Amino acid sequence: MSPELLGGLMLLVMLGAIFIGFPISFTLLLLALIFGWIGLGDRAFYIMVFQTIGLMKEEVLAAVPLFIFMGYLMEQGGLMERLFRGFQLLMGPVPGSLYVGVLITATIFGIAAGTVGATVVLMGIMAVPIMTKAGYNIPMSAGAITAGGTLGILVPPSVMLVVMGPVMGVSVAELYASCFGPGFLLAGIFIVYCLVRSIINPRLGPALPPEERTGSLLEIAKELTLGMLPHAILIIATLGTIIWGWATPTEAAAMGVVGAAFLAVVYRQFTWQRLKDAVYNTLLQSSTVIFLAVCGNVFGAVFSRLGTATVATDALLAWQIPPVAMLTLIMVVIFLLGWPFEWPAIILVFVPLMQPIIVSMKIDMLWFATLIAVNLQTAFLSPPVAMSAYYLKGVAPAWSLGDIYRGMSQFMVLQLIGLALCIIFPSISLWFPRYLFGK
Repeated sequence: MSPELLGGLMLLVMLGAIFIGFPISFTLLLLALIFGWIGLGDRAFYIMVFQTIGLMKEEVLAAVPLFIFMGYLMEQGGLMERLFRGFQLLMGPVPGSLYVGVLITATIFGIAAGTVGATVVLMGIMAVPIMTKAGYNIPMSAGAITAGGTLGILVPPSVMLVVMGPVMGVSVAELYASCFGPGFLLAGIFIVYCLVRSIINPRLGPALPPEERTGSLLEIAKELTLGMLPHAILIIATLGTIIWGWATPTEAAAMGVVGAAFLAVVYRQFTWQRLKDAVYNTLLQSSTVIFLAVCGNVFGAVFSRLGTATVATDALLAWQIPPVAMLTLIMVVIFLLGWPFEWPAIILVFVPLMQPIIVSMKIDMLWFATLIAVNLQTAFLSPPVAMSAYYLKGVAPAWSLGDIYRGMSQFMVLQLIGLALCIIFPSISLWFPRYLFGK
């Protein structure tokens, strides 16, 4: 069997094994060594060693556990409660006000913490009882909470963007800058959708009764200030230093950890047990991501050495498909991959297989990476994986998964509309990095 066919068979076996339920990381590593040894001999083992050492030398990946740790510390700080309470009081008389409060609070917290799970869980704990008491529509409430939480994977300092930058060969700082536009665009689309539907049909999101919005202007200002000021300081300390070139992502993440720990102490939410839980969860999540990165890197290198990627690229280019059509086709494939796979597998395994096509068509790699980031938000809202549904279900057991899925499907359509806008108007993604870096 030719090496190219062997590589194609390796890819098919990998997909079959993962769909059956084998762990992704071990499947990738084992198949890379077996098929690599058959097709390349002893070189497969040298490839594994060199790829592993090369990835571990990627300094920016050290920011992954730090940003994850910062997110868990922020989860303990009690800042979201004040922020959400302030928006609740401010927007109370408006139909759908709780939807707006959820989405704005989730966006701000996502910028500060860069996580999805923590945002969805905390928003669920805070908003579900209030939304239920106010008579809000359950599917739409679930959709707003989960969709708002997914913004944490797109708006900087997203852990996904830290991983994506080295894999795709783009600057993390530029990638952060390029994702601001799409992130705020999606947040705006979500908010407008909720407001319009609530105004047309107030039963979906009635205005809060007077007894629920009795706060004075001074109280509203106090809650918003105490909720937003710490977030603003933390955002400037992390994102600002990265984008302005004052610090590397790893250095900024370390500053963010110190700032988040300080805020947890100031708000009297810091305990040794919570610190222990944060460290344990950080170790668990970051080791999973890094090990998958190593295995995906080895698998991709063997697949490339077998020549299958080159053959597939040449075949697609021979069809002479226009670049926009090819880009749209790739986005459709990534969207479909988001149903059974989580974002680390897609970025670390499948995206490198598609990169040669994008390079050959001279499509801007920063724009392409941003489109993938927007696209991968749907992975958190698409069954059967749909991790956001399970995060929310864990803190809202009275809400059925059917209602949660129905709500998420509405916002998944909105995400796809946002993705289409980013494809049609590249400046949505590229204006900010061009302004900052002249590109």
